[in-house]
Amino acid sequence: MARSHTLTLADGKLYALQNTFELDGRVSSYPAKARGYSVSNCYLLTEPDAAWLIDTGFGGHEPALRAQIESLISRDRPLSLFPLRLNEFMSIQNIEPFAAYFNVKECFTANPDAALWFDFGAGSDNGRDTLHKLKITTIRREETVPLGARGRAIDVYQSPIRLIATRWIYDRATKTLFTSDMFTHVWRDRPDGPWVLGDGEVDATDFDHVRSFLLNTRYWWLEGVDTAKLRQGIDKIFDRHEIETLAPGYGCVLRGRKTVERHYRLLDDVLRSLDKSVARSRYVDRDEER
Repeated sequence: MARSHTLTLADGKLYALQNTFELDGRVSSYPAKARGYSVSNCYLLTEPDAAWLIDTGFGGHEPALRAQIESLISRDRPLSLFPLRLNEFMSIQNIEPFAAYFNVKECFTANPDAALWFDFGAGSDNGRDTLHKLKITTIRREETVPLGARGRAIDVYQSPIRLIATRWIYDRATKTLFTSDMFTHVWRDRPDGPWVLGDGEVDATDFDHVRSFLLNTRYWWLEGVDTAKLRQGIDKIFDRHEIETLAPGYGCVLRGRKTVERHYRLLDDVLRSLDKSVARSRYVDRDEER
């Protein structure tokens, strides 16, 4: 929990706020037998007059994240919060403390009553009304939202593959797709990373790794379902946008057109192999490894 790293993805426009955690069998976002280290990723999108924070991180990382944000923007700059998953601690746990500390303008969600979900901070326990004052801006399943006075276009989608309600976001200015709990399958042996994987670097990720990762985490249910529809939804986003960076909620950021294309194709190949036309759906024991 002690290691923090701020990765500049586009100077003055996009930063990954990364905080390390150990893979020791207790992290449900990774297979039980995974060992090594990964990071939780929050992303700060900045304009001269505004900023967005995509996901707010785990409560244990709150002091580190607050320092990371303050190193990049002033406390008085208008800040919008965008949790990609309302059901996940990593997305929402620091909304209340950040709303109390920074100049939070609004929180984007699909649920008008979302502020009732965010009472994880000491303020709620002490009777402060931070969340009652928080403006909730509701968004549709597919919408383009401007960031800042210059209207930087951010495209918001309902995630085409998900276990719970999840959003994907595409930033046209930096050609980055934020994929929440998808493309989170690259971690490291050492706590110092590196936490980005780019074109030309050694990449051991293969079909078997991605398949095992999906089936041994929250996507255990994929085997034997209609994955053709899931693939079509993913293809729609990748065909529509020029993507140079995949920015997942966990693990290494994937950078470069060749790297993005490779991991996109690996995912597509795995989903094709799991389709009900070629794979059988069956009961999976909790401790079964696939």
